[in-house]
Amino acid sequence: MKNQLAENVAEINQAILAGRALEAFEKHYATNVVMQENDNEPTVGKLDNLHRQQEFFSNVTAFLGAEVKSVTLAENRSVVEWFLHYQHRQWGERKFHQVAVQQWENGQIIHEKFYYGT
Repeated sequence: MKNQLAENVAEINQAILAGRALEAFEKHYATNVVMQENDNEPTVGKLDNLHRQQEFFSNVTAFLGAEVKSVTLAENRSVVEWFLHYQHRQWGERKFHQVAVQQWENGQIIHEKFYYGT
């Protein structure tokens, strides 16, 4: 199971680095996924989260870099530390580290929370 988890996480990370984050979202996120940014209200359900993701990516005007800094795996949990650098239509240039904590069930993410400075 840990090998499959490692493969899934690596596939998501590679898709993000290749500019195919929405494709990875479609494949690896459960219908009832709950996603949350820091202490903001969580977004529940794949469709609402897809709309949120589409809105975000439609406002990225330049993708200036990304790097996976570390990955930690447990039985049904993964933690990925990212360095991200992009230009956003509303927020301007963003350069920061982010940690994504993902809970998995049946090969898909059912809960993901992002931690980053604001």
